[in-house]
Amino acid sequence: DYVTIATTGDATDFGDLYVSRSGLCALASITRGIIGGGYSTAYENTIDYITIATAGNATDFGNLTTARGYTPAGFASPTRGIFAGGAAASESNVIDYITIATTGNATDFGDLSAKRSDVAGMSSHVRGVIGGGLYDPSTSVNVIEYVTIATTGNATDFGDLSANRFDIAGLSDVHGGLT
Repeated sequence: DYVTIATTGDATDFGDLYVSRSGLCALASITRGIIGGGYSTAYENTIDYITIATAGNATDFGNLTTARGYTPAGFASPTRGIFAGGAAASESNVIDYITIATTGNATDFGDLSAKRSDVAGMSSHVRGVIGGGLYDPSTSVNVIEYVTIATTGNATDFGDLSANRFDIAGLSDVHGGLT
């Protein structure tokens, strides 16, 4: 579904995912929306994309380096998209990246400091931030880490959330993020 942010009203059907699933993450450039990972009958490594200006079904973009869902963090600069964490057989510490304007499989970016699922992601054009999550199904955390989107490497400590949180969302604009 989509809404026109400048006006109030109900959502309108945009189209369908390439592979139906839940527990996925999303990121976008000004022209493309990217949807990655998730769970259908098993954890998925599927990456779909849509063209934001035109409604229609999603198209296959490529694959993540590992199948995972529940819920990886997704964020982007204008050119590069990042997928971080998530769950598979257990929580994942994997960080992948894609070039949004071209299709293809994700490439290894680096790792989170620990395996975490149900994390939030947000970014400026330069830095991506990953917050909260679960180390395992019983232990939520207050960890915040960051990466520099234009380079590859492991996540670095950013600070702490005010409380342990999981299954959260982040939002951001060019001025910063909020969780």
